[in-house]
Amino acid sequence: MTSAFLDLSVVLYHPDPELLARSLDTIGAAADRLAEGTGVQTRLWIVDNGAPEGGDAAANPFRALLNRYAEAGRPPVTLITGHGNVGYGAGHNLAIRRGDAPYHLILNYDILLEPDALLAGWRYMEAHPRTVLLTPKVFGPSGEQEFLCKRRPTVLDLGLRAFAPAAVKRLFARRLDRYEMRDVTRDAVVTGLEQVSGAFMLFRRDTLTRLSGFDDGYFLYFEDFDLSRRAMALGEIAYVPDVRMVHFGGKAARKGSAHIRMFARSALRFFNTHGWRLV
Repeated sequence: MTSAFLDLSVVLYHPDPELLARSLDTIGAAADRLAEGTGVQTRLWIVDNGAPEGGDAAANPFRALLNRYAEAGRPPVTLITGHGNVGYGAGHNLAIRRGDAPYHLILNYDILLEPDALLAGWRYMEAHPRTVLLTPKVFGPSGEQEFLCKRRPTVLDLGLRAFAPAAVKRLFARRLDRYEMRDVTRDAVVTGLEQVSGAFMLFRRDTLTRLSGFDDGYFLYFEDFDLSRRAMALGEIAYVPDVRMVHFGGKAARKGSAHIRMFARSALRFFNTHGWRLV
């Protein structure tokens, strides 16, 4: 047994309170299982990007929910607020800079962790020192597998996934399946990945420190792909199907014109940084 810690951060922007409460319950249950199996304690940072700049943490609308979480004997939770909407990656960076545990888990709020998710992730990272970043097996709310690991994208790949009608997507189904790594990310561990989703990124602390966390220049979208591609230069990125969660996330094109503009700006930054591939 050990007295080590796992740091975990979640960024909020006007979340669904009911889903957030469910997510916190699963985080707490997974943290309990981790502590029972290893003695490792979890520390949670909640970063509220939706609160006004300079707002009072004591008056935060999520304070009561977090108090109930703490009163239930769950892991210590710290609320970071009053900084305004700095973006997804920059929000996580606020928590990353405060932590000092050997591992840091970057997590969406719109997820439900399986009870063994943190324990399986910790054990894999401890047994595979060359792995710098771990990504889980992900299921949608209806139980279908989601394929959040990606091969290096082209402009055509992104355009098809985000904006093409269903009939056009069917014509390019084989291409899109390959981009989403449906051929390999099933029930076996896969290493040597290039890009994984920011919904769940279990990092070694020293890797995050060397990379200085997310690039704050990405407000939303592609910050996870950028961080993944920088991390792959420092070690292995692994898909570990024993680590599981349910994801309720949506697509940018379904969220309106503002999200489409953010998606396009971030895509431009990504391709300018990592190289353009049109088709």
